[in-house]
Amino acid sequence: MEISLHGRSAIVTGGSKGLGLAIATQFVTSGANVVIAARGPEALESAAKAISDSAATVFGGNARSRIITVAGDVAKAADIKRIHAEATKAFGQVDILVNNAGVSRTGAFETLTDERMQEDLDQKLFAAIRLTRLAWPQMKERRWGRVINVLNIGAKAPRAASAPTSISRAAGMALTKVLAGEGAAFNILVNALLVGLIDSDQHVQAAAKANIPYADFMAQRAKAIPLGRMGKVEEFAKVACFLASDAGSYVTGTALNVDGGSSSVV
Repeated sequence: MEISLHGRSAIVTGGSKGLGLAIATQFVTSGANVVIAARGPEALESAAKAISDSAATVFGGNARSRIITVAGDVAKAADIKRIHAEATKAFGQVDILVNNAGVSRTGAFETLTDERMQEDLDQKLFAAIRLTRLAWPQMKERRWGRVINVLNIGAKAPRAASAPTSISRAAGMALTKVLAGEGAAFNILVNALLVGLIDSDQHVQAAAKANIPYADFMAQRAKAIPLGRMGKVEEFAKVACFLASDAGSYVTGTALNVDGGSSSVV
């Protein structure tokens, strides 16, 4: 089955590395125009080049997609507005929105200040609310839209000391269900992808912080995964591409685990 996004335009937040970069790459190589948004301009330019190189491999010298970079902090309402404005200026419309920005921050509950909780909610929950609010009217008017909220499996099965991430992600799952119900009549499909252990920059940093060789770190983490290995960002991106395409036209309101079987909740 060929998954095509030709003629579609997308915004991917947190698009300069890890899952966001993989999703943006998959979208572009499937024919979509993509805005990648993140805080660091240099990382964005590097990501754009990597995506262009991947597209050139697929399309040769006849790449049909465009990549736009927008530096901004999704925790700030003004930056959200600018990201959306740049996307509509470049492409005329936003068909697909991937709310991916944010890293997993956790700690014992009694150590979490109001400021730390609010920061996490701003970056993950309110960013998704604000950006979706901007894209929603055009999606309704065209009667076609896709919103994908990237969460983690803690949204369904939070562990002790997993706040604030598990709290903001659980709220993101509720947001997904609310939007799916409201968007269904307009062919706006809204789903969440819940990430498990994926080989990405966050784990590279965690291994370095723990002073453990990355190969050993990966092997230790893989023991807890039924499939016996950590996932690849490309595997996650392919699921996102399916949901963003017409191939996933009867899937909405779901929170799909992409975790190698790790979650205790289906």
